[in-house]
Amino acid sequence: MRVAVDAMGGDFAPGAIVEGAAEAARTLAGLTALTLVGDEAAIRRELEKLGPTPSNISVRHAAEVVGMEESPATAIRRKKDSSINRAVDMVKHGEADAVFSAGNTGAAVASTTLKLRTLEGIQRPAIATVIPTPTKPFVMIDSGANPDCNPVMFAQFAVMGTVYSREILGCREPKVGLLSIGGEESKGNEATKEAFKILEKSSLSFQGNVESSDIFNGVVDVVVCDGFVGNVVLKTSESVARTISRWIREECSKTPLRMLGALFARGAFGTIRKRSDPAMYGGAPLLGVRGSCIIGHGSSSPRAVFNGIRVAAESVTHHINQMIVDEVRKLEITP
Repeated sequence: MRVAVDAMGGDFAPGAIVEGAAEAARTLAGLTALTLVGDEAAIRRELEKLGPTPSNISVRHAAEVVGMEESPATAIRRKKDSSINRAVDMVKHGEADAVFSAGNTGAAVASTTLKLRTLEGIQRPAIATVIPTPTKPFVMIDSGANPDCNPVMFAQFAVMGTVYSREILGCREPKVGLLSIGGEESKGNEATKEAFKILEKSSLSFQGNVESSDIFNGVVDVVVCDGFVGNVVLKTSESVARTISRWIREECSKTPLRMLGALFARGAFGTIRKRSDPAMYGGAPLLGVRGSCIIGHGSSSPRAVFNGIRVAAESVTHHINQMIVDEVRKLEITP
């Protein structure tokens, strides 16, 4: 298994990226080659800090970096020698099986889509984000790649999310819900109402519409929505989690008695942090493209990078793409 890593993408690049990648190279079974793409001198300095470099790590120089705030389309077109472009090129030319990047999400989507193209029958690729809940994680798709979607795209997202949930998260028969403003079939906009009809006739375990208030209750395993709604849900959820965490810290430190109580509850707080830590999932796959692409959070830690590379490799070994193609054909609709 060969993975190309955008070593310059992310808030803590190249340090966190190189550290996570080195750990992946040492410990992941079947990872035969890992290429760190970016400023070669900077990457090698980080590798030297970590001791002997694993034999399955190589470095490929790329002179440019796409910044987090840059326009994705413009940056991909003008910065041909950027680390994300060169990493995706390796997959395109058969030098790597998968790519991982924690850099500019739009740039990663644009580069991967333009260079690798979509799978047979797929209209548009979609970002699938794994979100933890008190009972089990669920996959939300799309999380930002497609602000506007038609009914066929919704149905295809449902297939892609189902395959990912089953093969990577181990859910035997993923339940699918279409995110809407009410549970009734008549609720939603024209696109979601038409998508409901397609999904109802499919072989997927379609549960109907779900409201945003239900998705964290374990009702479904795959939540289908357009990228505009999905990104709003994702960012809002992250913000609420940070706000509650800040309130807890502030309130627990106001009096000596509360501080003592917090000390006794330290183990519980630690468990909650672990259960809600996105680093354990590594990143969000861009499903529907020819190749495996995992997009990490901009603030990815070494642990998140490690898991992102792990998931990228697993997506290839589980033949995710072929399964998506096969199951999209069963929808019996014209893309």
